[in-house]
Amino acid sequence: MATFLFLPLAEVRAVFAKKEYSRWLKQFRLHGSTAEEPHILLECDSSVLDSIQKHLKLYKIRRKVTITPCPDLSLWAVIPGEQPGDASSLPKSADPALLLTPDPRAEVMGWRLIAKKGANLSEIIPGSQIGDVQDYHRHRYKQGIPEGVKDLPPGVALPLESNLAFMNGISFTKGCYIGQELTARTHHMGVIRKRLLPVSFPEPPPSSGIPAGSDILTESGKRAGKFRAGQGELGIALLRLAHTKEPLCIQLAGDTVRLRASTPQWWPKAAAK
Repeated sequence: MATFLFLPLAEVRAVFAKKEYSRWLKQFRLHGSTAEEPHILLECDSSVLDSIQKHLKLYKIRRKVTITPCPDLSLWAVIPGEQPGDASSLPKSADPALLLTPDPRAEVMGWRLIAKKGANLSEIIPGSQIGDVQDYHRHRYKQGIPEGVKDLPPGVALPLESNLAFMNGISFTKGCYIGQELTARTHHMGVIRKRLLPVSFPEPPPSSGIPAGSDILTESGKRAGKFRAGQGELGIALLRLAHTKEPLCIQLAGDTVRLRASTPQWWPKAAAK
């Protein structure tokens, strides 16, 4: 009997390794061989935990599948240090950890660590430094990595515009799924006019923050895209690629908030053109 164990992403905790260590849903398999019954962890945004459970249960259809949350587990993001090139020193597994694996989205996101609540992180990754969730989100936005319903609003975000094809989030070889035909055709035609990009504010944005969905304009007043979410002077926005190298701004209550977009270095070279 297959088991789906949900790990709610209420507060992703961040572990910042010392310098020498340098998708909407993420799935982790826990069984070691095909002889075992499959156990799969699905990492999701905690705000949609109930709706995802209801959705998956619709498709059980008399299958012996158990779907249940895992409140006894904690999720940690292990972010590389500032010195690159020494990822091999991070242990591939550790006894107190249920799972320690490279983040499936991009190498710049380091590793995902799942452990029992209350586990001693210094035993799992000696010499690590514990950060906070805001540090984690700032790192994400700096790299242009979307996560959760704020960055990827349901019914609005499109997979290719959200760069999921760059982050192991789309298969172009598996069977049918909702939206497959449009997604595959757009991918093979290579015509993607808008993408999620990291943005930064040269000057501190208003203390109240930038409202999600705010229009981003060029200097001439043309609509270039929409702001999705951010943390401090960093954020992520859906922008028309034709305007990403231009000076951009957001008009808020008569004030002009300037921002600039950048292309992540971890993207495939062809996509950065």
